[in-house]
Amino acid sequence: MSVCQTCGACCASLRVDFHPAELAGGAFAWGEGVPLAMTVPVTPAIVRMRGTDDPLPRCVALKGTVGVAVNCGIYDGRPSPCREFDVEHSACNRARQRCGLPPLPHPD
Repeated sequence: MSVCQTCGACCASLRVDFHPAELAGGAFAWGEGVPLAMTVPVTPAIVRMRGTDDPLPRCVALKGTVGVAVNCGIYDGRPSPCREFDVEHSACNRARQRCGLPPLPHPD
């Protein structure tokens, strides 16, 4: 199991905005794309994953318990910000801190 599958802090800490072309059926969607029902419109050129802008953020696609075992309910169709994010990002440890998890060690 990867560290991301036991963490999920990014999905419970960060706002996820992306272009509507990544929605299901869109020109730039991966897999089946992001279901429209899992998003909220922000502007004509930006949609946001539902739940990621809540006072206690948690992406609607996140399944499981943060810090224990998690997975993405739309992993194959997840949007580009989720595809580009990784544990080497300094934002990863900031998200972990917000969720009460220890920082990940980074190789030198």
